[in-house]
Amino acid sequence: MCGIVGIVGKSNVNQALYDALTVLQHRGQDAAGIVTSHDGRLFLRKDNGLVRDVFQQRHMQRLVGHMGIGHVRYPTAGSSTSAEAQPFYVNSPYGITLAHNGNLTNVEQLAKEIYESDLRHVNTNSDSEVLLNVFAHELAVRGKLQPTEEDVFAAVSHVHSRCVGGYAVVAMVTGYGIVGFRDPNGIRPVVFGQRHTDEGVEYMIASESVALDVLGFTLIRDLAPGEAVYITEEGQLFTKQCANNPKLQPCIFEHVYLARPDSIMDGVSVYKARLRMGEKLAEKIQRERPDHDIDVVIPIPDTSRTAALELANHLGVKFREGFVKNRYIGRTFIMPGQAARKKSVRQKLNAIELEFRGKNVMLVDDSIVRGTTCKQIIQMAREAGAKNVYFCSAAPAVRYPNVYGIDMPSAHELIAHNRTTEQVAELIGADWLVYQDLPDLIESVGGGKIKIEHFDCAVFNGEYVTGDIDEAYLERIEQQRNDLAKAKNQAVSAIIDLYNN
Repeated sequence: MCGIVGIVGKSNVNQALYDALTVLQHRGQDAAGIVTSHDGRLFLRKDNGLVRDVFQQRHMQRLVGHMGIGHVRYPTAGSSTSAEAQPFYVNSPYGITLAHNGNLTNVEQLAKEIYESDLRHVNTNSDSEVLLNVFAHELAVRGKLQPTEEDVFAAVSHVHSRCVGGYAVVAMVTGYGIVGFRDPNGIRPVVFGQRHTDEGVEYMIASESVALDVLGFTLIRDLAPGEAVYITEEGQLFTKQCANNPKLQPCIFEHVYLARPDSIMDGVSVYKARLRMGEKLAEKIQRERPDHDIDVVIPIPDTSRTAALELANHLGVKFREGFVKNRYIGRTFIMPGQAARKKSVRQKLNAIELEFRGKNVMLVDDSIVRGTTCKQIIQMAREAGAKNVYFCSAAPAVRYPNVYGIDMPSAHELIAHNRTTEQVAELIGADWLVYQDLPDLIESVGGGKIKIEHFDCAVFNGEYVTGDIDEAYLERIEQQRNDLAKAKNQAVSAIIDLYNN
């Protein structure tokens, strides 16, 4: 769930990269970084924190050059050390920097190959650095003093043959250009676009189309699965399919929760997909309880608002804003440690008693992962005087970990893992719980004008589209992702950062 951006402009791109990262901030709040290129030299600034905190005026003034890439990060492996902030850099060949959204599922094998065969050193635990070294090695073996677009595409093709998982990448080859590419299943999103200036055409690559919109770029299209786009420093654009058997199977959770509603992914409006999720939920409620006694539908801010509004419209029930959100508190989904999550829910939401007192309330959220947040929110609704508290999830029950770049916790931390809907309802304290059915979710996202036949729905059905995930792999990530492991990693990271500073 990181955010990536790359720009080849006709003047300094530091401000544009900064603005794009602020638009993509929802994709990661752990760290941020920008690197630019000018006269064959690189200028880098990255650190832990939000975009607004990492980049001060003195940093921006040093980020000169009309070509650069940027990244916002949140950790999937439990470490928050600033050493793993992106972009990463290798000096050979040419000087390459890379930023990555996703997760490689064969990273242990790749790390071993890099050391034993490619003779390269990896300095962090980040799979992004591994991916960078694979790309750098494949470009180096071409043996060219000046790489062409065909050399870049050949390197990407070999990356696809070696790397397994979900990944969207921007990389900058110092003095030559920027390349963007997407895994052969198209799991993680990436788009590119252009804008016309007095000096000429500028190009941009980003995780979501909204970043292009805000900066005045026109969306050209999404990168196809396995495809690469290469933009030279002079502004020439080339694209090529670099995978043998690409198949579009995007992560459906992007539409449920991760993406901004004003983004378009693989031709599908995230906003319209969420409207359809609300319609499908309303139809399910009408089937199961045609004589329901719901007085009011209240969304849990912010990602569920669109689905909740359409749910209320179709049920003919009042839609009300019952919670006020403190927008200066981070997303609990991204926060490490159960204690921090529990504390932050009360800090970021406050109930408006007027909308709850004496009413049968249907609360709507985008999904239920650990159940920590919704349990507290249901309790808040009861304390505000609700007579009955019902709960709707715009997504099906999350029962399995994500392995392609979303920090879904280990299986035992997922409240729906090995539990029925009724058991989950009891645990979170709801009088009635309604989950979206998976076929309805698939139709909501893939049933618009743009038809997408297959999605990565692994968190709901346990079917991993790369075909390489077994119980042994899931057990390994269980050890890496549980909250105790994260707490230990963060303690070690804090000590390392303190020592380095």
